[in-house]
Amino acid sequence: MERKVHAWRIEEREIRRHEARRGRRHAYASLDATRTALIVVDMVPFFVDDNPYTFGIVPNISRLATAVRTAGGTVAWVLPGYTEPSPIRQEFYGAATAAMFARSGGDGPPRQRLWREFEPDDADLFVEKTAASAFFPGHSPLPALLERRGVDTVLITGTVTNVCCESSARDASTLGYRVVMVADGTSARRDEDHNATLYTIYRTFGDVRPTDEIIALLAA
Repeated sequence: MERKVHAWRIEEREIRRHEARRGRRHAYASLDATRTALIVVDMVPFFVDDNPYTFGIVPNISRLATAVRTAGGTVAWVLPGYTEPSPIRQEFYGAATAAMFARSGGDGPPRQRLWREFEPDDADLFVEKTAASAFFPGHSPLPALLERRGVDTVLITGTVTNVCCESSARDASTLGYRVVMVADGTSARRDEDHNATLYTIYRTFGDVRPTDEIIALLAA
């Protein structure tokens, strides 16, 4: 399968609006690596096999994981957990599709369910979520685990940009985290969907940066 990366962009008018407000393009000019966590959302075969854009972000996520670990930060792999589809979800998706999504995370230990190209470390976190967001109360233990490690900044990567990644970014912002959406480390079905989320996050919930810039900040 071909690797594809989104032609991502933030509208210039939005950049100018923020520069006028805060005097700089980006919300966060620096990263304290020891208080930063890379959040990798739903990078399992169910999603990677099905989308060239998701296949395409694997190398950038791997680069970021190495950079975050080297700098003393945390890497958290977030996988879909199984929960019996509720009647409402069956009504919304249809019974067959609801059952398919419920099992999208696969079977077996979380580490073995990740996309095969990743090389997780024993110090990494492995978390299951039973909602779109990795930060929604009652559906993921991630916030409590990050709190124990003193994390205040999260780098959002994975798929799907405009569903689970956006949901996670919004909820992380609500919980008080500094949020950075990785522009070339998240994937959707189309550039239009991907860029709509980047605009929303940049406008209201956090920052948006590409992999190379984040790695440079971690090394600074």
